[in-house]
Amino acid sequence: MSTLNGKFVWPVILALGVVLAGGGYAMGRKNQSREASIPAGPMDSTALAQATYEHCSRLNGDAKMDCYSKTLDSLATRGEVRVAMGTLSRLQLLDVDVKRDGHVYAHGIGISAGKRGGDVAKTFAMCDESNQSGCYHGVIQAYFDAAKTIGPKEVNALCSAFRTSAADQWLRFQCVHGTGHGLTMIYGHDLPKALTACDYLAETWDRRSCYGGAFMENIVYVTNPHSPAHDLGSRSEMHMAGMDHAESDFKAIDPADPLYPCSIMAEQYLVSCYEMQTSVMLYLNRGNIGAAAKTCDTAPGKMKYVCYQSLGRDISSYSLQDYDKSIAMCSLGTPKYQPWCYVGLVKNFVDLNARADDGLRFCHKVPALANKLKCYEAVGEQIGNLRNESEARRALCEPSEPAYLPACLYGARVSSEEPLLLGKLNAEAGD
Repeated sequence: MSTLNGKFVWPVILALGVVLAGGGYAMGRKNQSREASIPAGPMDSTALAQATYEHCSRLNGDAKMDCYSKTLDSLATRGEVRVAMGTLSRLQLLDVDVKRDGHVYAHGIGISAGKRGGDVAKTFAMCDESNQSGCYHGVIQAYFDAAKTIGPKEVNALCSAFRTSAADQWLRFQCVHGTGHGLTMIYGHDLPKALTACDYLAETWDRRSCYGGAFMENIVYVTNPHSPAHDLGSRSEMHMAGMDHAESDFKAIDPADPLYPCSIMAEQYLVSCYEMQTSVMLYLNRGNIGAAAKTCDTAPGKMKYVCYQSLGRDISSYSLQDYDKSIAMCSLGTPKYQPWCYVGLVKNFVDLNARADDGLRFCHKVPALANKLKCYEAVGEQIGNLRNESEARRALCEPSEPAYLPACLYGARVSSEEPLLLGKLNAEAGD
């Protein structure tokens, strides 16, 4: 697996999130001859992972990915989604390539699960938060692949089960973020058209989350051509909102402009675009973190801060979540913007498995007051999405270093009192 592929352990933010497109998998992957034997009856994910590793690990590149994916997606197609996710988790302990591309494999599992049909919320219940919630995103992509018409009614109805006051906000995000992936896919990767469809969503928060999925799908389509949604939505008889489906002429990236497509986007899409833009930069410059930071320095106005947050998200996967390497990479950027590198970095740490303590442990290691404040605030913001109740959010913030607990509580919307220095930093960035 190449270093370039290695950076896509996202996600989601924005994410995410974290997407995808590939020549087939259980959805029609072209190279399906290799598959580890799946026994009948009760299955042990540890034993399956070991057998799959022994079968696939000696392969290289696309053949290796095809081999692992065929086994995982076949499990999901049989309804064994939890076993597939458990097998993926254990494979990541055996093969670093699987760890790097875990979000891609999780998407494939979700697509295979979604292809079985049925209620989206019930299918979500079979997935889990690991690998930046890629399984959830794949379920949504399968939904769009099966749809006959996509318009305002359908787009707003898709995630309605997650919009009640008691609903899980984390799952709501995964659903509307996945909607951005699905719309981009179904419109033949015509990004402007997908963004316009995201605007069908009635609520601002949902629209922003959808934009993030659309921009993520745009770059994954280029950088990971063997991701599991590549052939979805390609049927010639497809109709969306009265328009025939056709492959888009939209240019996903521009080697002459590392700020593209953000450089051509309307104001309402800029934040979501720059939250993903360093993935484009790093693809073009072959993984040069320092050069990407310098390119972020050329972004317009307040987008510099957003670009650094994107850089932190990518650093998480480039460093494979190694604390010391992550800190060294963030330090390559201009000091003024470094705190936002830690924002993207630590949010990704939390996003990987939806565990706040993964982020808090990292914040303990972060150097410099401004960096630590933004780190703890960012973990708090993720906690605000993980838990609905104020006391549950407070409990997740409690392991913070005492001096930085107020920053976590503020980010988690438990406290309305913004620490003084944090307020100055946020005012400068326009937050």
